[in-house]
Amino acid sequence: MGKRRMTSRRINENKFGNWVELSGSGRLHWLDVPGRMNWKAWYLKEVDSQETTIRFWQEIFDERGVLVEVHHKYPTDFGHRSIESQEL
Repeated sequence: MGKRRMTSRRINENKFGNWVELSGSGRLHWLDVPGRMNWKAWYLKEVDSQETTIRFWQEIFDERGVLVEVHHKYPTDFGHRSIESQEL
């Protein structure tokens, strides 16, 4: 394992605090961030086996834990996009 990979891996582990190994040797790192009015955000970062960022995004959940907004930031910033509720 190269020095750059270990350094990036440690930085991601320290910054996000949570991760799972993905098939193909990549990882998904995430950070839970409490918000106002009992809302919360997840910051998610998917990396390849060299710990190079593939994509980075934010998910916003309301007080009931329902996903209400997604903000894809990398590789292309699409801005905040509301999730339309769908009734079954």
